[in-house]
Amino acid sequence: MTAVMNAQSLITRHDIVMEPDGRRVVIKLFVPGEDAQGVKNRTQSLIERILQLDETEIARLLDDVLTRFAGRHHDLLGVFQHHYELVQHRVPNGLDLSPTARTLIGAYFSHEFAVEAAALCNPSMVPHPDQTGLDAGELRVAISLRQIGEGHISSIGFCSAVLGPGDRIRMEDRDGPLMIGQRVGAQHWKNQLEAALIDAGIDHEAAAYVVCSLPERYTDQDFEDVIGHVPGELLARPTSQETIDRIRHIVTDEYAVQFPPAVPLHQRVLWPATPAESNGMEDARFVRVLDPDGRHVYQGTYTAYDGRHISGRVIFSRDLRHFEVTRLHGPAARNKGMALFPRYIGGRKMALCRSDGETLGLSVRDDQHRWQAAEPLLVPHRGWDLIQVGNCGSPIETSEGWLVLTHGVGPMRRYAIGAMLLDLENPARVIADLPEGLLDPDEIEREGYVPNVVYSCGGLVHDGNFWLPYGASDVRIGFASVPVEQLLSRMVPTGY
Repeated sequence: MTAVMNAQSLITRHDIVMEPDGRRVVIKLFVPGEDAQGVKNRTQSLIERILQLDETEIARLLDDVLTRFAGRHHDLLGVFQHHYELVQHRVPNGLDLSPTARTLIGAYFSHEFAVEAAALCNPSMVPHPDQTGLDAGELRVAISLRQIGEGHISSIGFCSAVLGPGDRIRMEDRDGPLMIGQRVGAQHWKNQLEAALIDAGIDHEAAAYVVCSLPERYTDQDFEDVIGHVPGELLARPTSQETIDRIRHIVTDEYAVQFPPAVPLHQRVLWPATPAESNGMEDARFVRVLDPDGRHVYQGTYTAYDGRHISGRVIFSRDLRHFEVTRLHGPAARNKGMALFPRYIGGRKMALCRSDGETLGLSVRDDQHRWQAAEPLLVPHRGWDLIQVGNCGSPIETSEGWLVLTHGVGPMRRYAIGAMLLDLENPARVIADLPEGLLDPDEIEREGYVPNVVYSCGGLVHDGNFWLPYGASDVRIGFASVPVEQLLSRMVPTGY
């Protein structure tokens, strides 16, 4: 075994580097007192102080706020009105407030959050839904970003770039106000609920009644209608109410958000929307998947983190404007880093995962939509990956096999990126790998928020080149490329 990486000349680092930008802010609800460890809600007293102001002062204060902040956000007045509606129950009954007073109250219950003030890292890259306005040999790509702000809270952002011809890359505009996706009614899948009930160990007649009464795709209202008609004899059983509450929690953990068509991709932010992801949406691995019906869909697996526990989630989108989020189920989905194959193989949905925390494995989704225990593909066995190995995004189909970018962790928790090749029709068979590795942190990349790390959540092939966006020490993003044929030619057969 060796800890030396000597394939650096194989890959080209490009001059483009994305740094965190503290000007990129979203507007969030702010409730004074509830942001401290010793929670003491101060909503009532704040509203009372605002209402002591006369209309002239209220108008002056609101005008000042709009002057300072209007250009930094989409529909600032609409956001203030929404935040007022969230606290208006604290306004004394019978008090008729002017529109200006309502808007100012909303402003006091708002604040800016710099989504990437702490770090910007761990990108993935997929073909952009918009390929207009390009020259021959060019491909526009959508890049997902892990944005880390105050409190180490992660959200998902986007930007775009144009690749080609050859090894050219140019970034597109990333300016303008950001917007958090607007919550819309979710369309749930019954098979996902059934998988969740198995994971939760819920086997109860009230649960069986609910599941059998739901259509294959159901809305939140459909669910509430079914819950409202559970027979009294079932509800009277000792644990029925607890079961119903747990089912409701499972269903409300799924959600959908969308953005107005006029808001471009680089201004869209997927923000934590449930308690399970309240401390972050981490390391999204987006891939464009070909469904059995011949249609493409974007899917992105990510880790939901609530400050103590992690759980796997998957995002579905046809256009990167409307997003549906649901939980991943089954034994292989209980750790970080699941990456989906871009098509079904032999009629089966497959994914790479690291369910044991240190070994890269292959999992298959069963008929119950649960990801089964993984079959090991790659175990730590070299000096630079003895702590753990994993994937750097979804497998990429080539004429020679599935190209998988891997990561390994070695001494001093130093991350490096490698590569391996899987059989196209039987991905459980490893054809070859790149024993010396592909990319490790250079003297600049090793410095940052989390030192000595290079990490990617997925690249793609265009015009004969493999493109690798990668995070460097969890603080900046770089871009590298390598001719696919050269990469494949450096791999050697392996017996594991």
